[in-house]
Amino acid sequence: MSYPTAHAPSYWQKTCQRVLDGFYPRVCRHCEVRLPDEAPRQGVSAWFCDPCQDELTAIEAPYCSVCGEAFSGAMTQAFRCSNCSGRRLAYDFAVAGYKITSPLREVIHRYKYGRDLSLRAAVADLMLPALNDPRLAAEDLTQWLLVPVPLHITRRIWRGFNQSWELCRQISRSTGIPAAQPLTRQVRTESQAHLQRRKRLANLKGAFALSRPFPWLPRQDLQGRNILLVDDVLTTGATAHECAKVLKLEARVEKVVVITAARG
Repeated sequence: MSYPTAHAPSYWQKTCQRVLDGFYPRVCRHCEVRLPDEAPRQGVSAWFCDPCQDELTAIEAPYCSVCGEAFSGAMTQAFRCSNCSGRRLAYDFAVAGYKITSPLREVIHRYKYGRDLSLRAAVADLMLPALNDPRLAAEDLTQWLLVPVPLHITRRIWRGFNQSWELCRQISRSTGIPAAQPLTRQVRTESQAHLQRRKRLANLKGAFALSRPFPWLPRQDLQGRNILLVDDVLTTGATAHECAKVLKLEARVEKVVVITAARG
């Protein structure tokens, strides 16, 4: 994998951080216990105390080569899980940093539904391990494009932000991978959370389209580009499939890889 990492903080930045820590001590974003002064500024340890970190479950091989769902046991070659077998999915593959267990579930819920924008950096840091997937190892990811799953405008107004776009912006700052919003959600669909897989797919038909900044301007040219489609959680993959289908059929992108903080 090839992308620039954040520069080490300067002396003055470190000094300012120490001063701020004196007024606003850093705490675990799940249980709110105070973090030690020597806790790092990036990565999981920057946001969670040791006991909460122990409750996080990183996704490691073996996992489905398409949707990224983790499995136990020994696998000697790439495989498709039963949910992906026989399905023609528009995205190439999906990878996630962690399983959707506590405390990550609660943090993402507060970020999205509690509208706690301060949690975006924590969630974005939990997504970075997904970029270490072996299938991305030979890629210069700075030539790829971070693209968020879009929200319908009414939901975005209610929430105050699109959580996926905020994650794109945060990851872009950390890695140098550019970000853009070429997709729009043109239909306000029923919430996917409590729908079965078949109903999720039907619920999303025609929900997404390519966007343009103004009606008289052309759409962004994405032909031949490689896309990192960003969302907070992947469950059935229905939303990612519909977004990837628009990107591939209409924008003519080359590849779509889904990255999320958590796998449901």
